[in-house]
Amino acid sequence: MSNGGVFKEAFTLKGSCKRAKRSFERKTKKDTKFAKGINGDPLWEPVPEYIQTSSEKVIKNDNNAWIVLGRDRYRSRGTGYGGRGDTQAASIDIVVGRMGANVVSCIDDQKVWVDPDFTKDAARIYISQKTDVDANFGLVPGMIGSTPSPDMGMSKRVAPVMEGKFDSFDPLPRSAIALKADDIRIIAREGIKLVTGTDAKNSQDGDVASVVGVDLIAGNNDENIEAMVKGGRLITALERIVFHLNQCFGALDTFVQHQTAFNESITNHQHHSPFWGQLTTISPPVVYQGVKTGIDLLSQTKRSIAGSMRNLGKFQANYLDSGGDGYINSKWNHVN
Repeated sequence: MSNGGVFKEAFTLKGSCKRAKRSFERKTKKDTKFAKGINGDPLWEPVPEYIQTSSEKVIKNDNNAWIVLGRDRYRSRGTGYGGRGDTQAASIDIVVGRMGANVVSCIDDQKVWVDPDFTKDAARIYISQKTDVDANFGLVPGMIGSTPSPDMGMSKRVAPVMEGKFDSFDPLPRSAIALKADDIRIIAREGIKLVTGTDAKNSQDGDVASVVGVDLIAGNNDENIEAMVKGGRLITALERIVFHLNQCFGALDTFVQHQTAFNESITNHQHHSPFWGQLTTISPPVVYQGVKTGIDLLSQTKRSIAGSMRNLGKFQANYLDSGGDGYINSKWNHVN
């Protein structure tokens, strides 16, 4: 099976404990279905042992699927608000694939014991009554993290938490739900809403002082994070630009008309000579250049102005009018 350029075996017993592997091989000789797990039949595979705290209730199967009812922790027993002894820090950790792609049950025939690993475990839904969700999952602050920022007056995490050691600003605890996997899909038969700021108090009985928005951060890199654009206002702004450009083209077209009239008068201009006031002849170079300039103004400048104004009209109809093929606003999705 190929995944992201890496070929991984569909079936492997690497990392198994020797005794368990021998027992499995004996069973497969009697019942081939047991070896393959087809149609939901039992399938044994290497799974690590879980380091369980005395307050946790663990539900598991033989295939590395777990539900842990306990208290907030993101790694060893001493981490998180559960590790430091806080009340109101209940958690539900739903995880499949502990240790991820490199799962083993034994190393040198010694059982492997593991804590939650928010980086390596294959997929997880983590629900906590009190936690530092961004820090625990190693997420960049963005604009809506979980630590106060002295320069913004709003909630913003400063740096990831490493083994319970915080940066200069301690994270502010919040209830949270985190989903992590290779791919996540949220599917609705009707609509999906991302709504913030619904209540006056948070789960820690703190005042929700301001409305916090939604961050979309690709690559866990917030270095160039910017505000989203509101489609309606963008259309209004672009329509104003189109209007002013049309005004400029109109002014330029008027200038060309006046300049053409002036050029014609210069081209046909004659002086009175000192010889009894007779008119001089028209200068051939001036006539030539005047005619050429007039043709150029008509064939190039005015044509270019007319073409640009037509293109602006097409641009507006195509991108700024709701019936246009390239209408820049989504017909379905909205943001405030």
